[in-house]
Amino acid sequence: MSISAAILAARSGLQVTGLKAEVVANNVANASTPGYVRRSLVVGELIQGSQTSGVTSLGIARAGEDAIKAQRRELTSDVAQATVLASTWQSISTRVGDTASGNGLFKKFSNFETALSASVTSPESTANASALLDAAKSVARELNSLSNYGAQARAEADSEIAQGVATVNTALTQIQDLNKRIASIDRTSAQAATLMDERQRVLDTIAEYLPIQTVPRDAGTIDVLTTQGVYLINGSTARQIEFTPSATFTSDQTLAGGNLSGISVEGISLTPGTTSFGAVSGGLFGALFTLRDQDVPAFMDQLDMVANDIITRLSDDAIDPTKTPGDPGLFVDPDAAGTLGLASRISVNAAVDPAQGGEIWRLRDGLGATASGPPGNSATLSAVFGAFTQIKSLNANGIQGAFSATDLTAQLSSVVGQKRIYQDSVLASTQAQHLTLVEAEQSLTGVDVDQEMESLLLIEQAYAANARVIQVARDMIDILMEL
Repeated sequence: MSISAAILAARSGLQVTGLKAEVVANNVANASTPGYVRRSLVVGELIQGSQTSGVTSLGIARAGEDAIKAQRRELTSDVAQATVLASTWQSISTRVGDTASGNGLFKKFSNFETALSASVTSPESTANASALLDAAKSVARELNSLSNYGAQARAEADSEIAQGVATVNTALTQIQDLNKRIASIDRTSAQAATLMDERQRVLDTIAEYLPIQTVPRDAGTIDVLTTQGVYLINGSTARQIEFTPSATFTSDQTLAGGNLSGISVEGISLTPGTTSFGAVSGGLFGALFTLRDQDVPAFMDQLDMVANDIITRLSDDAIDPTKTPGDPGLFVDPDAAGTLGLASRISVNAAVDPAQGGEIWRLRDGLGATASGPPGNSATLSAVFGAFTQIKSLNANGIQGAFSATDLTAQLSSVVGQKRIYQDSVLASTQAQHLTLVEAEQSLTGVDVDQEMESLLLIEQAYAANARVIQVARDMIDILMEL
């Protein structure tokens, strides 16, 4: 090798080691940047004619493992879904109450049963009658509140679906733009690597809402599809998800009835729970649609069943001979609109409520009584207590067995608690799997500062070696010039 060739080779080595140092420095600087993928310089031989004359940079490479990335992204959807479901059922369970701690709906029914028992023992006590009326009102208010909470939960889910659709549509447009920018530049450049990192972050945002897969295309672009095969980005075109939020929510509003909107892409339904081939099954959309259209409506049906049970029990004509046969008892449905949404409407009969123009002594003497009777007469109260504590068989809305009125609320609490425990276990499992894949992906694509420092030491040695070659070549030229 000639001296000039040696100088050129060493010079190219200095240039490449400088670029390597720059890449390492960039890696270290972004070690904690979310979504940053470790870079490395791709080096190749510099050929001039038929001779190797040094080294050259072939571009920037991003570390990665597509299989792990795809699995981690799918579990991102699962974790998002499980988190929402677990959180919602935790809230519902808290509102319904735990039979062990004695709060919520079970507590209201238990208090009513206790107050009713005290009134049977001392029917002449005005204080006991007032406590019984307050307990009855508390039962009605709690059922109203829980039913309204369910309606609010459905409305919030619908609103969050609308927000999620807007977020995903914006993200799809961003990926469309990033595809175009990546396709227009050298894919081995540092700029392309930065754009690919940004595209990955946007894909992760979409994956929180619905499971997706990607397909590489020419010039570094990608297509984005749901895991069911519906294109969200095909070529250079992003397709928009369509959804119409609902302005109001009542118990009779359902997706099947056409009162609520699903999500679709160019006429293909993505709505979770439907029979469409494109129906998604995970992500925030999976959780929100499950809550809006299945879980919360089923819970509200169970509340309506509890409300109907207590109304029916205490409306038996045999309990109170003073009321008109067929009329309601202590608890009523003001609208007489059937069982749908009954828990939101149930109230205490106005005949016993002074606040509604009634008389509290009718709790003792009968709803149809026109005057206060003997203060020691507990016949009606005893009949009400007997009806309230009577064991009745039931098999509806996921609850089966034989219960008193209070036992039925305890069973509802148990059913809700089991649902919460199940969702908590699903969340714990998916989080553990997700963490494992996140760590695996991080080990492949993340920045290990210690390793980068070791690389920097090697780069320093290579730089010194190339600089030494140039120094020796210069010394040789100086010697030759002195001859």
